[in-house]
Amino acid sequence: MKDVLAILLAGGVGSRLNILVRKRAKPAVPFGGIYRIIDFTLSNIANSDLSRVAILTQYKPLSLMDHIGDGSPWDLSGRTREVRILPPKTGEKDWDWYKGTADAVRQNLDFIIQRPSKEVLILSGDHVYSMDYRELIKFHRERQAQVTVAMMPVPWEQTHHFGIAITDEEDRILDWEEKPARARSNLASMGVYVFDTSYLIDVLGRVREEDFGMHILPQALKEARVYAFPFKGYWRDVGTLEAYFQANMDLLRPDSGLDPEKWGTMTNVMPHGMSYDWPPSQILCSGQVEESVISPGCVVAGVVKRSVLSPGVVVEEGAEVEDCVIMHNTVVSKSARLKRVILDKEVFVGEAAQVGFGNPEVKNRRFPKHLFSGLTIVGKRAFVPGKSRIGTNCILYPEVEISDYPPDYFIPDGETLEK
Repeated sequence: MKDVLAILLAGGVGSRLNILVRKRAKPAVPFGGIYRIIDFTLSNIANSDLSRVAILTQYKPLSLMDHIGDGSPWDLSGRTREVRILPPKTGEKDWDWYKGTADAVRQNLDFIIQRPSKEVLILSGDHVYSMDYRELIKFHRERQAQVTVAMMPVPWEQTHHFGIAITDEEDRILDWEEKPARARSNLASMGVYVFDTSYLIDVLGRVREEDFGMHILPQALKEARVYAFPFKGYWRDVGTLEAYFQANMDLLRPDSGLDPEKWGTMTNVMPHGMSYDWPPSQILCSGQVEESVISPGCVVAGVVKRSVLSPGVVVEEGAEVEDCVIMHNTVVSKSARLKRVILDKEVFVGEAAQVGFGNPEVKNRRFPKHLFSGLTIVGKRAFVPGKSRIGTNCILYPEVEISDYPPDYFIPDGETLEK
């Protein structure tokens, strides 16, 4: 696969993940205990024997850049292998920010031209799935396609979120609908594209609009051979809080199809440039764990049910954690209770605090499209006082302190506490 160049789009704001992306890019959000979201696409690249990849960053890229490093965890460093991080270029007055997926690739055509390739594989860094891209490239070449889009059926009620293709019996795309109100098909784009390099350079030079799904693909249908590669397997866009939470919960269901270990998913275990291993997790005599992911370095003396714990999480005796996603080095103190809560890194939950209990039908007042199903989100390094009561569909901003709370430490359903 040395004649294929991979372009990984990892620069989106990801605003629907709310406070989880206030200090990091969406692809850098921790997932599934030890991973970050971008690990799945990077691992697909490595496992497909691709050796050259450019990662296009933009929004708060520092944690993502630290995580990727020189690409060694994915065997993407060396004399014949390359991972390059490409931020937006500087313009006459300021940064020439990427305005969309097609614009991001267009701004880096010089990188593509300088590295001769037969095809360019364009990928997204915020999807959880496993795909052998060699099969996709083989499909593209066998059909002598100029553009191939990886696609899969989705529930009809979700079609308005996707680019939708109408195909013939040979998988050639006849028509395209971008996020239609009433779709004529439920075959949805996965945001994975293969372009013949020569055609990609040509079309991006002629079509100046910004988005692949909205602008480039409709143009390609008029003048090029465009095909749909049928994908069967687990795939989820984790760009919303609900989707992110459900994907973590899928890890706990053997029948979900989500299996990072079986997929050969790799990650970087060298935080802050220092190589070390977390000690084994400890389940103490008073601890109880049911249907959960417990990462290395965790200490569990309380009860953990149907939850995903990242490295270094401590659940003290008498604490109860149920249906939660808890990131690195968070402490849940004695007798605290958590239900359907996402806690970012280094959160401290005080003794006997109750978080995530209330009426799930009360949407978050400030972000009703982000929190509406009974989740509560706690930001990085937030402090949750002992004996506090935090409702459901609530947001606690990163680094909130005890002085930011009302005197009774009560946050009603649907409310947001800012720093």
